[in-house]
Amino acid sequence: MSAGGRLRAFLIDDEPLAITRLARMLEATGRVEVVGRATDPAQGLEQVRAQPIDVLFLDIHMPGLSGFEVVERVPPGPAVVFTTAHDQHAVQAFEVNAVDYLLKPVEAARLARALDRITGRRDDGAEVRATLERLAQHLRGGAFLDRLASRLRDRVHLIPVEEVTHVVARDRATYAVTTATEHVLDMTIAELERRLDPARFFRIHRAVLVNVAWVGELRADEDGHLQACLKGARHTELAVARDRVRALKERLGVV
Repeated sequence: MSAGGRLRAFLIDDEPLAITRLARMLEATGRVEVVGRATDPAQGLEQVRAQPIDVLFLDIHMPGLSGFEVVERVPPGPAVVFTTAHDQHAVQAFEVNAVDYLLKPVEAARLARALDRITGRRDDGAEVRATLERLAQHLRGGAFLDRLASRLRDRVHLIPVEEVTHVVARDRATYAVTTATEHVLDMTIAELERRLDPARFFRIHRAVLVNVAWVGELRADEDGHLQACLKGARHTELAVARDRVRALKERLGVV
């Protein structure tokens, strides 16, 4: 711990807004000193190796090195708290006592419990390493879709997920929408929510998953309902359900 008795924390997350928000929340507790942060996992790993830290807050899904690949290279010692946009039930599948997780968007009360857990943990390196190995195996088994399949008679068209602006359920069918057209899919929107990377796709309505990379603007319509305005020539506007407004704003770093 630092001289003032605070936990020394290092943060690694490829989303600058997410890392800034988490750092602000940690500092606000008065219990944590953020000694470093990185949006590049490889650079972050080098910095973690070069200084003593008590806890590493680590995103799971990052380009280059995933969170569990970083953990496998971290020197013994620091507690690891994963941050993830996984569905609550998926996260509970790998919640264990030796490490913790924070579901994005991070809530202050959940963060406080994670800090309590860290300060109260026993220093059992073997248990921690065994737990992290199990977690890595779990995560490796759950790769997300990088293409969506659309069948048309005797052909199957494969659409890269980065080209999909949103997915919508309509008239008993599910469609992947791009800037050019719509593609009928065989999967339900509930199935797609489980199979698509939650760091990329966010549910804004019971019938709509939006690719957050395509959200260019948020605005209120004349009735006060929030609309997510997408980039591109089509100028698509998607209604955001009232119970998803706060989560979407936090997901986009609008606080």
